[in-house]
Amino acid sequence: MAILSKLLMRTKTAPYYLTAAAIVALCVQVISAASNEPANSTPQEVFDGMRKSFRAEKAKGVHARYQWQLSGPNGGEWWIDVNDGKFQMGKGKIDNPDVTFITSDKDWVALSNGTLSGKWAFFTGRLKIRGPQSLARKLDEIFP
Repeated sequence: MAILSKLLMRTKTAPYYLTAAAIVALCVQVISAASNEPANSTPQEVFDGMRKSFRAEKAKGVHARYQWQLSGPNGGEWWIDVNDGKFQMGKGKIDNPDVTFITSDKDWVALSNGTLSGKWAFFTGRLKIRGPQSLARKLDEIFP
């Protein structure tokens, strides 16, 4: 590894190789961090799993309406309404969502399984988020 580093430092393309190496390392870390539980394969399975993972104590004092718009063959619209330690969930549209997630069905499943990083998906345009980022991130605490 030290030889590779020295060789890369001598070239003008070194920053590009180092950036690529960092991205590969990050992807490997994300993939290896995925749970040992069976992976979800459809958005509906993701939302069903979210029902089971709800943490009421993390939702105390939170009033947020989340909307998902998923494209693709298993896509559709889902919503979650978090209201002070309780939640409701359904398929379809919710009025006046605070946060809307727009992505493909496959990317949403990959995000939930930990095989696609949320930051990577966001920065590459595969995930669009409308609404406050802080409220979007809160979802991870409420539904770990």
